[in-house]
Amino acid sequence: MNRKRLLQSKKLGHAKNFTPVNATRKGKIPNRAGSVVALVLLVVVILSIIGGGLLSLGLHSRIFAIRTTSEITARTAADAGLAKAVFEMNEKLKVKPWNDSVLPQVTNEALPNCDAVFSYTVTKDGDNGYIVESVGKSNQAERKVRGALPLQGPFEYAIFTQGDLRLKNGATVNWYNYDTDERRLSIGTNSIEPVSIDLKNGATVNGNVVVGPGGDADVVINAIWATITGETYAAAERYELAPVTVPQQLQELPSGGTIEESTTINSSGKYDEINLNSGSIIIIDGAVSLYVLGDVTLKNSAELQVVDADTNPDASLTLYLAGDVEVKNSGVVNNLAGDPKKIKIYGLNSCRSIILKNGSSFYGAIYAPNADVEMMNSADAFGAVVAKSFEQKNSATFNYDASLRDVNENEECVHFVVKQWSEQ
Repeated sequence: MNRKRLLQSKKLGHAKNFTPVNATRKGKIPNRAGSVVALVLLVVVILSIIGGGLLSLGLHSRIFAIRTTSEITARTAADAGLAKAVFEMNEKLKVKPWNDSVLPQVTNEALPNCDAVFSYTVTKDGDNGYIVESVGKSNQAERKVRGALPLQGPFEYAIFTQGDLRLKNGATVNWYNYDTDERRLSIGTNSIEPVSIDLKNGATVNGNVVVGPGGDADVVINAIWATITGETYAAAERYELAPVTVPQQLQELPSGGTIEESTTINSSGKYDEINLNSGSIIIIDGAVSLYVLGDVTLKNSAELQVVDADTNPDASLTLYLAGDVEVKNSGVVNNLAGDPKKIKIYGLNSCRSIILKNGSSFYGAIYAPNADVEMMNSADAFGAVVAKSFEQKNSATFNYDASLRDVNENEECVHFVVKQWSEQ
């Protein structure tokens, strides 16, 4: 009996001290699994936050890029509308007489190669010209530009050339008929070649001297012994010289042949040439436009005269030249009114040479982009010159009449330009 109890007691003791292996593992595994799960959840949360941030950043960046692109496209469309409005206005100028009863406008015209559209209107601005407003739209973006369209004539410079501009010893360029707030007198060239503007000893320019875009003023201008009271600089862009167009009504007239002897002209006409004999005189007594198919030659002591304002306040001469001009010794282009606006000489592309050996002061404006102009006056010149090249061979003064800047829509070679530009 005691032995049986002892055996049972040992069995019970072994049973109390025995710990199953599986029980030990099951007790430790739940603690490790919980740590891993927590770490994984933390990583997932962090990655979710980062991913959401990146997604939001990408979305906002894309929206910003789309909005910016639309704004740029809308602005481009508005600028395109402005450019087209100016083009249309300048096309209207080609039809004489000028008529502004209907002005250019468009609505929602498509800008090529994109989804943008533009609209523009041109309105009259009292006596100050015209105003153009252009609106560009792209998606939800809208941009508006506005600009004044003043009229600009061919005589913005006192003297301007495509190439060489030469003033001899003692020559002076000055100006008159200008307002106190007006742009300063300028002479200039489109050329950037060395010594394109050559101012000899004692020459004086009472204003600015301008060279072609990209040119070095110190290289293009030779003025070592000359005086320039203004600035010397390169233009921002090339100064475009429009070709001359003969009015249709002049082209359609029958030719009056060749003028050789004295005559009085009081109405517009078309001629083969003018070859005026020595001592002969052509008197202009009216608002006259002449289209000459060939050359104009005034022989010694011959005279082309515009009567004074007391005789006929409307007397003026507009001369369209297909050929060349030569005023020989003692010959004279005589503007008795003393107003350069009363004589305007326009050289067509075929006009290559204008030589004035004027026996008295010359009052007039010359626009001949393909012609070499030489002045050998024994007195001063008053007006303006635009030419292929210009040379003043005496020490007289060239006086720029700043009122030549004041033009109207029916004059030759005028065009609209954009000024006072603004964006909204």
